[in-house]
Amino acid sequence: MTRLRCALRRRLGRLARREDGNASVEFMVIVPVYLALLVMSLELSMITLRHTMLERGLDIAVRDIRLGTGTNPSHDAIKKRICDEVYVISDCENSIRLEMVPSSMRNLATLGGEVMCTDKEEEGSPVLTFVPGQQNQLMFLRACAKYDPLFPTWQLARGMQKDSSGQIAIVTMSAFVQEPL
Repeated sequence: MTRLRCALRRRLGRLARREDGNASVEFMVIVPVYLALLVMSLELSMITLRHTMLERGLDIAVRDIRLGTGTNPSHDAIKKRICDEVYVISDCENSIRLEMVPSSMRNLATLGGEVMCTDKEEEGSPVLTFVPGQQNQLMFLRACAKYDPLFPTWQLARGMQKDSSGQIAIVTMSAFVQEPL
C-alpha cells in the first residue's frame, strides 16, 4: 500500500511540475479581455468618426451660407448640404434634425433646452424652430443625428443614452452671422 502511495505521489508531483498547459491558461485569461478592448475601441472609433463627419458637414454648410450671395437658405437645402458631406451616417436626411434660431449680439441667447432628435418609433414631426434670419443677425444652428451602435449589447453602447428604438444621438452646433445683401 505504501508503495502505491509513493508511486501515486511521484506521478502527481511530476504532473504538478509540468508546464505544458501554461500557455493555454494565459490565453484563456487574456484573449477575452483583449477582444473586449478591441470591440469597444472599434465602437468608440465609429462614434468619433460619425461625430467628426457630422461636425465637418455642418461646418461646410455654414461656410457656404457665410460665403453665399445673401439669400436665405432653406431648411431642406442646409440639410441636403450637410448630408452631402456626411458619408458615415446611413439615411442621413431622415436621421438628422436641424434647429436654427436667431440671437442678438448684445443680448446673447443660445440654443438651450433639450436637444430634439429624430426617433424612429415616433410619427414624423414638423421642422423645429428654423428662422432664416435677417441681415447682420447672429444665427445658431444645431444638428442632431441618430444611429444604431455596432455592438448594442456591449458595455460602451449600454452606457450611452438611447431612445426607445435603441439609437444613440450625436449633436453638434455652429454659429454664423447672416451677411447683408
